Amino acid sequence: MTESPKETDSSSLMESILGLLRVRVKRGVNLAVRDVRSSDPYVVVKMGKQKLKTRVIKKDVNPEWNEDLTLSVTDPSVPIKMTVYDHDTFTKDDKMGDAEFDIRPYIEALKQDLDDMPSGTTVSRVQPCRSNCLSEESSIKWIDGKVVQDLCLRLRNVECGELEIELNWIELPGSRGI
Repeated sequence: MTESPKETDSSSLMESILGLLRVRVKRGVNLAVRDVRSSDPYVVVKMGKQKLKTRVIKKDVNPEWNEDLTLSVTDPSVPIKMTVYDHDTFTKDDKMGDAEFDIRPYIEALKQDLDDMPSGTTVSRVQPCRSNCLSEESSIKWIDGKVVQDLCLRLRNVECGELEIELNWIELPGSRGI
């Protein structure tokens, strides 16, 4: 019995996926004002051809989304780009800055054998530099059997604003794994 092309495509797709990366978009801090006194911000998260977005928070330059967006990771060298927009009803949404970050340090931490580590242990640290958008040191920690990274990203191409996000890994049965 031969497999249908659809089954073959889905199994080869699963084999190319390393796993899922859950990006929790926690909040925005001191975002730019794009309307009269405030903004209606939302975040677009892109990795390769994948594009996800948060809900719009009305009239808030310090929005709290606490929203989980899940990306499938096939190539950890592809950076994740986050862009903040101001939602406008009658005109094109205004850009409120962007940030980009590399998940390779996070992926490297996932490869370590951490099972015997106490919860809360810092596995690795990523320093802010010219090649990343970190506004402060980012710690990768082992918490309750999971590798978690908190990032505070300074938005580029805008007068002010930061995004706070958290990364979590989801193992996917049938995927290639790390």
